Amino acid sequence: MATSTADWIEELKGITVLELSERIKALEEEFGVSAAAVAAPAAGGGGGDAAPAEEASTTVDVVLTGAGDKKIAVIKVVRAATGLGLKEAKALVDEAPKAIKEGIEREEGEKLKAELEEAGGSVELK
Repeated sequence: MATSTADWIEELKGITVLELSERIKALEEEFGVSAAAVAAPAAGGGGGDAAPAEEASTTVDVVLTGAGDKKIAVIKVVRAATGLGLKEAKALVDEAPKAIKEGIEREEGEKLKAELEEAGGSVELK
């Protein structure tokens, strides 16, 4: 029942990109891994300009560009994410555009961005 790597690759060549994406997602869920995390070190092995670009994209800065209409909700999310007190979190939100968190993992940054946007704020990942 074991399939060689070459046979497996040939089988993958015959499926659509959507099917491949679904299979990758299923493998990630089954084994609790991320294909992006596995692919990043492999991509950097060839040297050249690709490695620094790949390294730079693993961490992001979450920048609040505006509080929107629901400022209090945004302040609550900022407090939860940063551990700041009410006064400090309010000042940070008032000073937008302002970095909320810097140098965090991309996945964590995207999660924080989603929370801030859900609360009514506008956010950028840099």
